[in-house]
Amino acid sequence: MTEREKMLAGELYLASDPELVAGRRDARRKTRAYNATTEDDEAAREVLLREMLGMVGESVYVEPPFLCDYGANIFAGDRLYINFGCVILDCAAVHFGDDVKLGPSVQIYTAYHPLDPALRTSGPELAAPIRIGNRVWIGGGAILCPGVIIGDDSVIGAGSVVTRSIPAGVVAVGNPCHVLRELPTDGNEPTR
Repeated sequence: MTEREKMLAGELYLASDPELVAGRRDARRKTRAYNATTEDDEAAREVLLREMLGMVGESVYVEPPFLCDYGANIFAGDRLYINFGCVILDCAAVHFGDDVKLGPSVQIYTAYHPLDPALRTSGPELAAPIRIGNRVWIGGGAILCPGVIIGDDSVIGAGSVVTRSIPAGVVAVGNPCHVLRELPTDGNEPTR
């Protein structure tokens, strides 16, 4: 297996591999170009997003600045909105459902390192995919850790650190992020 194949399969891999280094450099060039666009360059932004990301649905909007490791491992559903300052370390796949909204400075990390100090210092890394369901809202400054799944219709509170998967239809907050309450299914908005 190549180092890229190992990375995407969740196995130990070497990020210093020339193919992976080239992929990150390409992503840096593309994000730099994207971040240099103005609010009037919507057509250019769409072209750059489609070149950078693995999949882009309809009406996807990403506020600059935006940063990612590879871009090719990000799969955006329809009507995704990403606010200012998002960082996505997409060493594994990051899937966004439809109608997802991210607040400013959300960080999504698929990359992680071995816990064993000898193995960690010898260089190999790991990655685990992240999946965000449909109609999810992630509050500003939230951090999603490797391997988590956010269920459909859920809300992640601002500043939360999501270390474990969150079920569908809940409000979850905190560090570590935990379910605060279920959302009503009758369409009535709950009070804070």
